[in-house]
Amino acid sequence: MKAPIPCRFCNTTDNFELYSARDTSERLWGINKCNNCKAVFLTPQPTPEQLQMAYDASYYGEGDSKFAFSVEGFIDKFRRKRAKFLSLRLSPKARVLDIGCGNGRFLQHLSTFGDYELHGIEMEGGSSERAKKVKEIKLKIGTLKKDDYADGYFDAVTLFHVFEHLDNPKETLHLIKSILKEDGTLVISMPNISSWQAKMFKGQWLHLDPPRHLFFFDPYDLIKVMETFGFKLIHKRWMSIEQNPFGWVQSCLNKLTAKRDVLYERLKGNARYAPEYGGSNIFFQKLFLIITLPFFILSDVFESLFHKNGTFQFTFRKKSF
Repeated sequence: MKAPIPCRFCNTTDNFELYSARDTSERLWGINKCNNCKAVFLTPQPTPEQLQMAYDASYYGEGDSKFAFSVEGFIDKFRRKRAKFLSLRLSPKARVLDIGCGNGRFLQHLSTFGDYELHGIEMEGGSSERAKKVKEIKLKIGTLKKDDYADGYFDAVTLFHVFEHLDNPKETLHLIKSILKEDGTLVISMPNISSWQAKMFKGQWLHLDPPRHLFFFDPYDLIKVMETFGFKLIHKRWMSIEQNPFGWVQSCLNKLTAKRDVLYERLKGNARYAPEYGGSNIFFQKLFLIITLPFFILSDVFESLFHKNGTFQFTFRKKSF
C-alpha cells in the first residue's frame, strides 16, 4: 500500500488525485486536492535536488533581465501599476516588504510614489543579483525567517506570484501576520486553480508550472483561510493582461507540442531547452501568439465577470482586535 500523502498546507492525509502533469524535464507529478482545507497541491514533495534544477540559471534568465528587452519592458509597465495601486494605500514613511522581490523593479517603482522604507527578500540567483543593484532596497537573500523583523514592523507586505512557491505556507502566513502592523496591508497574487484555463488544460496548463508551484487555492477558499489568520479581504482583482492572455496562448501550444512551455522558455532566451524546436517552429509559435493575443485579452474581460480568470490578486487588511 502507498503511504498516505499529507496535504502541503494543512498536513492532513484526506486528499485525492485530480490529474497528473509533466514538467519541462519530463518528470511526472500528481496534482492532489485536500478534502480538509481544499488546497490543491503537488505530489510527491520535490527533493532539494529537483528544486535546485528547477530554479537553475535558465529560470531567472541569464542576461541583464529575465526576459527579452521588449517583453521585460511590457512587464515593467505592470510593475509600476502595482506600485501605484499600493502607494494609494500607504501612509508617508511607510515600511514595505516584498517577499520574492525578483529584480527589485516593483519596489524601485514604489520609491517614486513616496518616501518609503523598502525591503525585499529574494532567493539567491539571477534575480537577486539584479535586485542588489537597486539602491532603494534593503535586500535579504534567502527566505523569510522568524526574528528577521520585529513584530508590527511593516505597514504592507506583498507576494506577487510567490505564495504558490512556498514550501512552508502556513508558517509564512504566521510570520507575515506577526510582522504586519494592525490594519496593515497584505497583497497576494497567484494562479487561479478554478479558472477556465486550469479546468480546460489540467496538466498542460502553463500556470501549473511543476515542480516550482507547490500548491494552489480556489480564490474563495483562500479568503476563508486568510480569515482564520485574522485577515479581511478589502480588494479583488481578476483581470491581468500581463498574465492571463499568455496563459491561454502557452497552454494551447502545450496541447500541440510534445514538450511544455517551449515558447515561454524562448522568450526568456533559453535556447538550450527543447533544441529540437527550430527557428521556423518558434516563428509559427510567435505568430500564433500575435494572432490570438487580442482574442484572449477580450476573453480576460469576459472571464472576470465570472471570476474565472487565469490568475487573481487579493488585497487583505490585518484585523485589529
